[in-house]
Amino acid sequence: MKKRVKSWQGWLLFATTMVIVFVLGLMVSSLMERRAEVISVFNNKRVDIKNIEPRNEIFGENYPRQYATWKQTAETDFVSEFNSSDAVDVLAQRPDMVILWAGYAFSKDYSTPRGHMHAVEDITRTLRTGAPMDDHSGPQPATCWTCKSPDVPRMMEAIGVDSFYHNKWGALGSEIVNPIGCADCHEPETMQLHISRPALREAFARQGKNIDQATPQEMRSLVCAQCHVEYYFKGDEKYLTLPWDKGFTVENIEAYYDEANFADYTHALSRAPILKAQHPDYEIAQMGIHGQRGVSCADCHMPYKSEGGMKFSDHHIQSPLAMIDRTCQVCHRESEETLRNNVYERQRKANEIRNRLEQELAKVHIEAKYAWEQGATEAQMQEALKLIRQAQWRWDFAVASHGASFHAPQEIQRILGHGLDKAMQARLTVSKVLAKNGFVGEVPMPDISTKEKAQKYIGLDMKTEHENKEKFLKTIVPRWLEKAKANGRLVTT
Repeated sequence: MKKRVKSWQGWLLFATTMVIVFVLGLMVSSLMERRAEVISVFNNKRVDIKNIEPRNEIFGENYPRQYATWKQTAETDFVSEFNSSDAVDVLAQRPDMVILWAGYAFSKDYSTPRGHMHAVEDITRTLRTGAPMDDHSGPQPATCWTCKSPDVPRMMEAIGVDSFYHNKWGALGSEIVNPIGCADCHEPETMQLHISRPALREAFARQGKNIDQATPQEMRSLVCAQCHVEYYFKGDEKYLTLPWDKGFTVENIEAYYDEANFADYTHALSRAPILKAQHPDYEIAQMGIHGQRGVSCADCHMPYKSEGGMKFSDHHIQSPLAMIDRTCQVCHRESEETLRNNVYERQRKANEIRNRLEQELAKVHIEAKYAWEQGATEAQMQEALKLIRQAQWRWDFAVASHGASFHAPQEIQRILGHGLDKAMQARLTVSKVLAKNGFVGEVPMPDISTKEKAQKYIGLDMKTEHENKEKFLKTIVPRWLEKAKANGRLVTT
C-alpha cells in the first residue's frame, strides 16, 4: 500500500526547497553582478596594460568608474565618534602615548591615517621617516615603502626583493611616487585579484598553505592582507616578514617574537624590550563574527555601487559607517541609527579599558626609570620588564588595528583586559624593587599633560626635528618628483 506524505512533512519539504532556491538565487545574483562588471570593463578597454603598471591614471582610461571612486580616497571629510578620514594628531590627543613610545620614532609623530591617495605624501611628510639630505641616506630602510605604492612591486622586479629591502628609504624616493592603487591588487592584463607583495605569499608557504588556491571571496580580503597586517623587519637585511608561523592571536605572535628574541626597540625610560605592533587588521578581523562567517574586507569597505545601470565595486575605500545603506543594511535590517550606535557602543567599551591601560603603562615606564636611578639591578628588574613588554604589546596590538573594536569586540576587550592586568602587575613588581633599594612611597610623576611636555620629558628636540623635515621637503622631495617625471614614472597633466 502506498504511504501518504503527512501534511506537515509536505510543508517542511516545501519550506526547505524554497530556502535552497532563495540561497541559490542570491549566489547566482552575486555571480552575475560580478560577471557583468567584468564584461563591462573589458568591452570598454581603451588601452592595453601589460606587466607592472604603477600609474593609476593609466588604469583610469579603461575603468573610469572605479578610478573616479578611487580618487575619492583623497577626501578627508568623514567623521565618526572615534575616527575620521583626516589626519588627526593622536599624540596631541593622548600625550601618554609619547611616553609609551619613548626611544622610538612614533614618539615624534603619530596621526590617524588618511585614504590611499595620500599614502606616498604622508610617509614622506611624517617625522618618523626622518630627513635624508641626499638620495642614499636616512635612518629608515627602504622596507618602509613596501605598502605605500604600486611602484614597489615594479622596483622589486627590477632590483630584486632582497636588494629592495636592504636599500635606504631615501635611495628609492624618486622611484616610489604613485600612491596605493590599481596594480597593488589587480593583475594588469586580466584585472584578476593577485598578490603583489612577497611577504604574504611567504607567510602562507611557511604555514604549508598555497595562497594561489584561495577562493575569489578569500582574495577580496587577502589583497588587503598584503599590507593591513602585523609585520616586522627581520635581521640586518630588514626583510619584511609576517610573524604568523605560530598563529594569528596576540599570544601566538608574541611567542614567535619571544622565540626569535626580537624587540623593535629598547624603551628609553624603562629599558624594556618593546614590541611595536603595526596594524593587525586582517588577523583581528578573522577572529570576529564577520570574518568567521566569510564576510570579506571588500564586502564592507568596497560595496557595490550603481551608476548608469551598471553595478561596480566602489573603490572609495573607507569606513562602512559612511555608507551604511550599502554595507551594514545589505545583511542587517535595523535602522542606520541603530546600526551606527551598535558600533559606537562596542568602541566606547573598548575605549574605557584602553584609557586605563595607557595611563598605567605611562606610569610604570616612569616608575621603572626611577627604579634604575635608585640602583636597581638587571636581575631585580627582569620580571618587571617582561611584564611591561607583555602589557604594551597587548595595548598596541589592539590600538594599532583599524576598526579592531568592531571587527572582534570580544577579543579586543579580552586583549586590553589582559594588558591592563599585566600593567598593574608590572607596577606592583617595580614597587617591590624600589622597596628593596630603600624607597617606599609614591614615585614623583612629571607633568606630561601635553604632547610638547611629554616630548621634552623624554629628551626630544622637536624644533630641530621639524626644521630638518621642512628642509628635506623643500629641497630633496622636489628633486625626487622632477626625476620621476623625467623618467615617465608619473603621469603629468
